[in-house]
Amino acid sequence: MSAPDGLPALVPGRWFDGQSSKARHVMVSLRPTPQGPSLVLHPLSQAGAEPVVFACKQVGWPEAWNERKPQPRVVVDLLDHGSVEIDAVAQWRAAMAAAGERPGIAQRMQTRWPMLLGVTAAAVIGLTLFYRYGTPWAATQLTRFVPLGWETSVAENVLKQMDDGTLKPSKLPKERQEQLQARFNTLVQQAPATLHRYAQYNPPLSLEFRSGMGANAFALPGGKIVMTDGIVKAAADKGLPDDALVGVLAHEIGHVVHRHTTRMVVEQGVLNMGLGLALGDVSGIVSTGASVMTGLAYSRSHEREADCYAIALMRHTALPTAPMGQLLLAIARDEEDEESKDKGSDKDKKAAGDNPADAAHAPTPQSAASTPDTVHKRKLGKEADSHPVWSLLSSHPETVKRATELEQGHAPHCAKK
Repeated sequence: MSAPDGLPALVPGRWFDGQSSKARHVMVSLRPTPQGPSLVLHPLSQAGAEPVVFACKQVGWPEAWNERKPQPRVVVDLLDHGSVEIDAVAQWRAAMAAAGERPGIAQRMQTRWPMLLGVTAAAVIGLTLFYRYGTPWAATQLTRFVPLGWETSVAENVLKQMDDGTLKPSKLPKERQEQLQARFNTLVQQAPATLHRYAQYNPPLSLEFRSGMGANAFALPGGKIVMTDGIVKAAADKGLPDDALVGVLAHEIGHVVHRHTTRMVVEQGVLNMGLGLALGDVSGIVSTGASVMTGLAYSRSHEREADCYAIALMRHTALPTAPMGQLLLAIARDEEDEESKDKGSDKDKKAAGDNPADAAHAPTPQSAASTPDTVHKRKLGKEADSHPVWSLLSSHPETVKRATELEQGHAPHCAKK
């Protein structure tokens, strides 16, 4: 029904007031207000009856699902006062527009594919940025509030589990352990607090020796650092001075003072929480620190931070970083050669099994390992089989590049200290 100029349009409807099963015929109008349109019902069954007014928040406004194919009937929810059915959908939508109603983003997503695709793309980009930048930043800040006691407790439990499994008591002579312990203590005493990310964080740093893991070193939260017999032997076999091992220890101290393991535990929690809130699934939030630690490896940014700390600390103590870089590269190449030999051996066995007559002509492991193309194509710094979380080479980015930077004593991504 048309209305005189300046007056709200009247739309016919049926009001089910919840008190009677019989519909009451009404004329519906909408009035613009600062809080949104108000709905007015004009009863037709009683002459002179006062109109019933509902504020915007008292109405459950129906949404359009398809602009091209509008629904045949509109049902307006009046909450405790029943509902109104309107058959003149086009008139209703025109009255809504005249009253200043604008569809929200949810309704526009339902009725317009470009809007839906745009919001979806924005959500994907937002989640990606949150994962890449927001999560690490939030974890770095929240880690400030993690007590040192929690870190030491987790570290003790993890080390005990590893001692019961992979790790074995060190076989290094007592005199050799004392030599390295003295170098470690001197390094810790000379470490300036200005290199720490967290000014008030001063964990008691300690060094322990183990065997059973190959050439390796790792840091546990709270200050405990473990060096294996294998890495000590690797440095000796390569004819490198103890400065190489001191550089490795400086790298692991960097992991401790930057609280990388704790930050990764917190980061996983932040990520799970963020995804849970975004996707409505919080089932992955509950996890313990130890289980997360044993399933994660240091991120590239953490490794670069630890490298930069080692470079700065070695420079501060007037020690060279080149031996550390040479040791890192040597261990990576040894692991690469070992992998090449294993794969060459597997190929020999397969060739012999497929054709025993040709077994004598199959390439030897040594020839496979010495092929230049094979050597260059294999990835350096492969994860150590024994325990990938704390390995010096495990998940470390661009081993050759890192070793070169350590040999040179500087890296482009390191801030000058």
